[in-house]
Amino acid sequence: MSKKDLADRIGKSASYITLLEQGKREPNLGLVEDLCHALDIPASVFMFLASQEQDLPFSDELTNKLESLMYQLIDDADSDI
Repeated sequence: MSKKDLADRIGKSASYITLLEQGKREPNLGLVEDLCHALDIPASVFMFLASQEQDLPFSDELTNKLESLMYQLIDDADSDI
């Protein structure tokens, strides 16, 4: 999906998406929900994948297992479409 496609799906401009990517804008919860809906990703998975390493109080092994499970869930959801 292009940046413009994503922006159109959430009612924002492509330049706004760029500002989000650069950390120059902080999304509110409503925007996060819109992004998740547009990307067809559960918000909990999105938040996990977006979290910083220092935010996760897990061992590297557990973090890797959780990340693998999240990607598997996304792949499974994609194959159901």
